[in-house]
Amino acid sequence: MERVRFAERPMWRSRVERLGFGFHTIGGEPYWDETAAYRFTAAEIDGFDDLTAELHGMCLQIVDSIVTSGDFDRLGLSPRACALITASWRRGDPALYGRFDFSYDGRTTPKLLEYNADTPTSLFEAGVIQWDWLEQVKPRADQFNSIHEKLVARWAALFPPGARVHFTCLPDNEEDRGTIDYLRDTAMQGGCIAPFVEIADIGYDGQRFVDFEDRPIDTLFKLYPWEWMIQDAFAGNIGPSGLRLLEPAWKMILSNKALMVLLWERFPGHPALLPASFKASDISGPMVKKPLFSREGANVALMGIGGDQSVPGPYGAEGFIYQAAAPLPCIDGNYPVIGSWVIGERSAGLGIREDLSPITTDASRFLPHYFE
Repeated sequence: MERVRFAERPMWRSRVERLGFGFHTIGGEPYWDETAAYRFTAAEIDGFDDLTAELHGMCLQIVDSIVTSGDFDRLGLSPRACALITASWRRGDPALYGRFDFSYDGRTTPKLLEYNADTPTSLFEAGVIQWDWLEQVKPRADQFNSIHEKLVARWAALFPPGARVHFTCLPDNEEDRGTIDYLRDTAMQGGCIAPFVEIADIGYDGQRFVDFEDRPIDTLFKLYPWEWMIQDAFAGNIGPSGLRLLEPAWKMILSNKALMVLLWERFPGHPALLPASFKASDISGPMVKKPLFSREGANVALMGIGGDQSVPGPYGAEGFIYQAAAPLPCIDGNYPVIGSWVIGERSAGLGIREDLSPITTDASRFLPHYFE
């Protein structure tokens, strides 16, 4: 892996806006960045493909073990959440997508930092925008990217033609709305009817959830975290209503940072896993403190790495885990994190975000990649 500098495409902003990428700049700062790209070898790409599939299978084993044993005690979840998870897993509720985040220095085995299994974003830019960049800038190279095709195929596999799937998110978040609009487009290409409904417009008629036109919501894709949803006033109606949700309730186990501890306990010494525990005293050397529920690096603290560093935020009430540090490599003053996508049960491609800080946040930039 190497970071290669490129000249920006002339008029790239208007081009990506025509593709539907309205959040290429956030707060006046670039989010999409094509002044550089990451180059991989074909062998590295094969390695990410195989490792992603392996880790996803390991994670499913964790879910099955937790549900079978009923051992939810260390996950910081409410009894209502545990009941929904158990019912969802036993029904075999399908999932749509997820993203593993890795630290990778180009020399050693990638190290798993976390699994964004519930509401991962950066999907549209990974699936569409970086492919457009490749076709214009490096047409003779390749890219690990079958995200779009696999999404369309996944919708078609999950639902018969003409099935109605509602989509929702917080309407004022431009990145979330852009991600939802992209997913709606892939669902429609897969044969679904895909109306958008704002969260505030979702109602309950005493038996089922309905949209703003009083149409029943049988299936809802929500770009809205389960840990928030389970605390909402309507959460008690989810089970009785028969509402089908994407992502399914069992993803509450995989989107919980406790997963890193559970993986290490079940697969100790796996080359892609980092030692992790609920107790800092179990980790020797530099470590990272992470809340069980956290997003975009909030409340994450690096401990013992050239002086402690942390990002403020609202998380941590449910508890923390401690994970051995696998510092992101510093390349030309930038710290890249490698996101590897899962669509359905299959590995689907890479997306890379980088920051001037070793903690990736919502201000981190997205860069394209290619391999030769």
